[in-house]
Amino acid sequence: MRYAQITGWGKYAPPLLMTNDDMAKIVDTSDEWIFSRSGIRQRHYSHISTGDMAWLAAEKALAAADTAADDIDLIILGSTTPEEICPNTASYIKNKLGASNAAAFDLNSACTSWFYALNAATDMVRAGSINKALVIGSERLSLAMDWKKRESCFLFGDGAGAVLIEASEQASGLLASKLSCVPDSRECLRLPGWGMTSARFSEAFFISLDFEGQEIFKSAVKGMSDAISDVLDKHNLRAEEIDLFIPHQANIRIIQTLAKRLNFPMEKVVVAIEGYANTSAASIPLALCDALEAGRVKPGMKILTATFGAGLTCGAGIIQWADRIEPLADSDAAVADFEGTVFDLMADSFVHYGVDATHLLSALPSKG
Repeated sequence: MRYAQITGWGKYAPPLLMTNDDMAKIVDTSDEWIFSRSGIRQRHYSHISTGDMAWLAAEKALAAADTAADDIDLIILGSTTPEEICPNTASYIKNKLGASNAAAFDLNSACTSWFYALNAATDMVRAGSINKALVIGSERLSLAMDWKKRESCFLFGDGAGAVLIEASEQASGLLASKLSCVPDSRECLRLPGWGMTSARFSEAFFISLDFEGQEIFKSAVKGMSDAISDVLDKHNLRAEEIDLFIPHQANIRIIQTLAKRLNFPMEKVVVAIEGYANTSAASIPLALCDALEAGRVKPGMKILTATFGAGLTCGAGIIQWADRIEPLADSDAAVADFEGTVFDLMADSFVHYGVDATHLLSALPSKG
């Protein structure tokens, strides 16, 4: 029987940080207020595109597996924040990598995008239509933050994570999964106008996140709980047989409530939200990479993952880790640093949303 083993992994976390204390300089908030409600202390903001972040994470995943780009059959990018809808961003990543033989497409199911992409690529490997695939989650949500909405502008960060999966006879990789979409919850989390709409011709048009926190909490916990129960039953597993749980990193309260509902001890849960905030499609692969770096992933582990996103899409899966937990090599792919502070990076965004942050900007050299 064919399986889709994870043989490579990599991440990109942008170097510029927006801490909660930084956030309090532009929004009526505080570190204590944000952390107590979300578990977030900081978020990374990127000066490079979604595609370039994805490329850097993919280079690391290829290096970790000691695999050449020409050997890749498929690249799937899970993302809500491409620079362009057409052409897709996965084709940009393909060209940056030099993956001349790879098909490439984007998948957007919001925060569940990476997991949905992993499910799709795994099915293709197991069916025999491809042998190796890069599955990437990359997001640049900092550019979609409405600084007038103090209840939500602190929630999201930027970053990318990637895995390489390849055909194997060893029972490993994503072994069971459940994908779902919670009925009647589509309107609780939206980015209106993030696409083709005549509203964008209006001078008053702004990208602004619509966020109903209580409804999201209720639907996310139920949706993920139901998906987890389904996937455990499908694989004839009990919760206590799971070695590690890597949930979507949206809010510490959601993670804790989900773990409690499943009688799952928090010491078995990977929590990365404090350092990244919610990176949407990138959150699970980022957390997986962190867990590997910290030595929390062991050979043969059964890893449970669960996620939710706008739609309200949900999913859960069982990943059987194989033998190797160390990368075979590292990538030297890099980009130039941003010359300035995180406030300089976000200056145009502050102006766009009507926030006066001029006192926080540094004296940058003229670009002329």
